[in-house]
Amino acid sequence: MTVKPVSAALLTILAGLALACGPVRAQEAPQAPAAPPEIKSVGDWEVRCFAVKNGHPCDLFQQMANKDTKQLILSFSLAYDPSLDRHLMQITVPLDVALQKGLTVQTDSYTSPAIKYRMCTREGCFVQTVPDNAMIEAMTKSGDTGKVNIVGDNGKSYALQFSLKGFSAAHDDMVSQARAKAVTAPKGANAKP
Repeated sequence: MTVKPVSAALLTILAGLALACGPVRAQEAPQAPAAPPEIKSVGDWEVRCFAVKNGHPCDLFQQMANKDTKQLILSFSLAYDPSLDRHLMQITVPLDVALQKGLTVQTDSYTSPAIKYRMCTREGCFVQTVPDNAMIEAMTKSGDTGKVNIVGDNGKSYALQFSLKGFSAAHDDMVSQARAKAVTAPKGANAKP
């Protein structure tokens, strides 16, 4: 996988994705509650479409938590922006990771290069990236399991498994819905006055 440099347009897209799912700031005026997302289960994945008007209103999502403590172990979100023909990926892992090491995504036929963490919050540490389409294609053709490989602060490596069952069909459905529901920003919308 080739990780592309982050452009201003990409930062705008990632910020939009974060704002679509993030909390409202205290200084913002209260707004009507957002409509719940449309959710469809496809294999072990959820295809979610949110009531937002942007270039990537849908994603496919999977989350794993500890059955006893309910602590987040891994969440994986993949959105598609039809106007850019690009995917937007966000992976969340627990805190106490070696930030400088990043993480890798691995399937039976593919291993990504290290992807750097973008930030950590009390929910965990996040990577947000624009993977090339070759990574997504490899995931659609892989077996039933994948791994997110992380390194803890203690120096030990951990493989966090996730399911790829239904990934290909969920991806196709998400891309189809994103193409139908995406709103393209007018030309010059990001231009500075």
